[in-house]
Amino acid sequence: MATGAGKKQSREARERTRKYNARQEFHAGLVARRRRDNLIAGIGGGALILAIVGGQIAYYTMGPGTPVPEPTPTPTTSSSPSDGVVPEVTPSDAPEPTPTP
Repeated sequence: MATGAGKKQSREARERTRKYNARQEFHAGLVARRRRDNLIAGIGGGALILAIVGGQIAYYTMGPGTPVPEPTPTPTTSSSPSDGVVPEVTPSDAPEPTPTP
């Protein structure tokens, strides 16, 4: 009878080993899938961010968001103290009092 008991134990051991290996392979497959999914999501997210930034840049440089150029004022030619001409102050430049009614 010793030989029959040994066969049963070895059969159970082989079954446990097979199940253990199957669980390990299943777990390794899950880890690989998570890694692949995270990589795909990272690449997709990065591409989405680049597309958004590129769209904003294009909108504000070429599209309807472009600022309208305004004309710059042109300097006028007039005598100023920087020209070396200093205006003279005369007593006639003083304000005159207004008559009282």
